[in-house]
Amino acid sequence: MKHKNILFSIIFIFAGLIANAQQKAVEINEELTGMRAIGSPANPKVPMSWRKYQDYAQMTKMYADLQKAYPNLIKVESIGKSVEGRDIHALTITDFNTGTPDKKTAFYIDGGIHANELNGCEIALYSAWYLCESYDHIPFIKELLKHKTVYILPNISPDSRDNFIHKPNTASSSRSGMRPFDDEGDGVANDDKMDDLDGDGNIVMMRRKSKSGRWRQDPKYPTRMMMVQGDEVGEYEMLGSEGIDNDGDGLVNEDIEGGYDPNRDWAWNWQPHYVQNGALFYPGSLPETKAVKDFIVKHPNIAGAQSYHNYGGMLLRGPGAEEDRGLYSPSDNRVYDQLGKVGEKMLPGYRYFYLYKDLYTVYGGEIDFLALTRGIFTFSNELMTSYKLFTQKSDAGRFDNDEFNEFDKYLLFGDAYVPWKTFNHPQFGEIEVGGSKKNYIRNHPGFMFEEDAHRNMAFTILHAHQTPIIEVQDVVVKDMGNNIKAVTATIMNKRIIPTHSSFDITNKITPPDYISLDGAKVIAGMTVQNEDLNLFTEQKHNPQEIEVTNIGGMEAIKVRWLVSGAVTNATVKVNSTKGGVVTHVIK
Repeated sequence: MKHKNILFSIIFIFAGLIANAQQKAVEINEELTGMRAIGSPANPKVPMSWRKYQDYAQMTKMYADLQKAYPNLIKVESIGKSVEGRDIHALTITDFNTGTPDKKTAFYIDGGIHANELNGCEIALYSAWYLCESYDHIPFIKELLKHKTVYILPNISPDSRDNFIHKPNTASSSRSGMRPFDDEGDGVANDDKMDDLDGDGNIVMMRRKSKSGRWRQDPKYPTRMMMVQGDEVGEYEMLGSEGIDNDGDGLVNEDIEGGYDPNRDWAWNWQPHYVQNGALFYPGSLPETKAVKDFIVKHPNIAGAQSYHNYGGMLLRGPGAEEDRGLYSPSDNRVYDQLGKVGEKMLPGYRYFYLYKDLYTVYGGEIDFLALTRGIFTFSNELMTSYKLFTQKSDAGRFDNDEFNEFDKYLLFGDAYVPWKTFNHPQFGEIEVGGSKKNYIRNHPGFMFEEDAHRNMAFTILHAHQTPIIEVQDVVVKDMGNNIKAVTATIMNKRIIPTHSSFDITNKITPPDYISLDGAKVIAGMTVQNEDLNLFTEQKHNPQEIEVTNIGGMEAIKVRWLVSGAVTNATVKVNSTKGGVVTHVIK
């Protein structure tokens, strides 16, 4: 009996050990689920697929899910309503346990100002997701959010994005239709829509056989049409994009909602429609852009900004117009050049460009509003480029139809184009419709998207990282006799972006930086030009709080106070609108 009890005890203990081991294995398996690939959130709290372009409802749910999963890292708010009643969401991302968001240096990101630029919203959203999901795994991200605030407005034109996703469109349509608008002057807003003749959800091209036509089908790529050259004989005439002449003016699908461009609606060098095509009535005509502008103005701590657009693989910077080129100082240009050149390495196939010089002139653009009315160092990335298809440079430029058709043939298996098919048109008779789908060329194919999203996000984080970090580097107390002490503080900006752009300084957009000595009896205050040569500039008014015009990138300044009495436990405080608030207690 005794032996049986011992045997049962052994079996019981062994069974317990097995159960415990199995439980541990389950816990480890649940935690790891394989091995995390370097640089990626392998087991995110908010699972996300970057294989689709999400509509307003899906994006809104993701904001809520992120906030629920990371309440100490992200806050979601509505900053206004679109014309159709959708919220314009702003995400504030920072470590809320390490300070007030608006007292930290901030970085601003937005996407989706143009409806057909779907990937801009997704990369802005990817940035929010990645920052939250990587906080506990990547020390660089944790350190960034300790010191910085990131404001992200992923979808600043929510009405037109949903229009583009859920209604028939081409790759270029619905580009600027942010609100109901009577573009024809017939008294009815948005009455003329693009016509999906065969109801397949795609607006493609129309062709008709013609002995006098100047177009033929490409024998290598059947969906592609080529204009004949010289005395070549064509087979088709092209009739434009799929649709009907709704108003009898001889033009098909020209009467679509919009006729204005929200990226021509900003209050810097704004020009009316007859000068700048796409402008509306006055800067801020659109409620969506006005809401975004108001948000930016209310957050003067924004030191750097990124707006996502497409197409062309470009890291664009201002100015938008040649006449403004002199407003960027050499020191500011060096900041842009340094970031832009590193960006070209981070984003293969992308080029660092001046907007007005290398692309075209833009009046009333957001990039100039940010840089020249708010003093913010700003880039606008034009996403996706033909280089990415086969990772080789094309002589045809950013649009290379040969490569897009070849890419579809070999890697997408025909999914990017609608094959030509016959249709009985009510006005043109028997025609054929076919061509590129609306989400091809401008927007990434699914399997390519996450890499480019990550690369663009990383460039943006590089920019955010280089916004000012102010440090009280050294405080020296020297006894001058007669109960007077000299307190000299060295203040260092540890990043390449200064606390004020040159244009900001010239036009006094944001307040100067203030360096104060609190908790001591200050009788004189001064900036130190050269300590060795005893060169100082005294600030006679309010000497306790010394006013500094700027703390340059990777530069240090010195200030000095003469104090009567003790300085122990006094506090040196730096208060910089774009550099944050920093304190140092004298021991």
